[in-house]
Amino acid sequence: MPVIRPADAVFHDMHGSRFTSFVAPARGSSELCAWRLEVPGGLAGVAHTITREEVFLVTEGEPHLTIDGRTSVLHPGDAAVVPAGSVLRLDNPAAQSASAWVTTSIGLEAVLSDGSRLTPPWAC
Repeated sequence: MPVIRPADAVFHDMHGSRFTSFVAPARGSSELCAWRLEVPGGLAGVAHTITREEVFLVTEGEPHLTIDGRTSVLHPGDAAVVPAGSVLRLDNPAAQSASAWVTTSIGLEAVLSDGSRLTPPWAC
């Protein structure tokens, strides 16, 4: 049984947030990617268009998730499905940090507002 322990996870810091990659092709997955996202308090996220569906399950804090211009405040235990092709932004205006478990399928890319494409290293 493939088990990824916290000591085997890989950390990536980008745009002020930390992405802790557990499940990815680099660790044996053939279809899915999953990571823990940690967003410090007071951070405004970066808007980007996603090429694959993503699912966010909030584990801590109250981040603000904006999908195609519509913002929802999420609470621990809330899950959100972000459709492929959506413009996504995750903000954390609160003082305390927020975290979420995020899943997607292999091949995810983020298209930034300037048109540049990013293949997130936590999903490779």
